[in-house]
Amino acid sequence: MDCYAISRIDLPEMRSHGWQVSLSRRGRKYSRFFSDRKYGGRGATLGIARKFRDELVASLPDRERGGTTGKFTRRNISGVVGVSRIIIRTAMARYEFWQVTWSPDPGVRRRVKFSTRRYGEVRAFELACAARREAERG
Repeated sequence: MDCYAISRIDLPEMRSHGWQVSLSRRGRKYSRFFSDRKYGGRGATLGIARKFRDELVASLPDRERGGTTGKFTRRNISGVVGVSRIIIRTAMARYEFWQVTWSPDPGVRRRVKFSTRRYGEVRAFELACAARREAERG
C-alpha cells in the first residue's frame, strides 16, 4: 500500500509539481494535491501525501471490491477483479475465453487468456482466477 491512491503530477508549463492523493469510496471521490514547493521538496511531500492518504483510508468505510466480495456489476460479470469473459467474432471464426489482466508495475499491463474451447467454460474460469491470485502475490 506504499503508493496506493498516490500519483506524481509534473506540469512544468504550469509550474506545478507534487503528489496527488485520489480515491473513491461508495461513489464519492476524495482528492487532494500536495505541492513540492509548499511542503519542502519531492521526498518530504511524498511523505506528507502518504500520511494524508493513510489517515483518509482509515476514516472511510472499507472498500467494496468484486474480487473479495464477489460483487457483480454491469462491468464485472465474473465477480473477480481483473477476470473477464471475452468473445471475439471474425468473419471466419469465433473465439471465446476468460482473460486475466493485471499491472505488475506502473504503466505496465499484463494479460493471459484461457480458451473455453480448450479447457471448457468452468476450467477456463478457474484457471483465470488462479492466474489472477498468482499475479496479485507478485
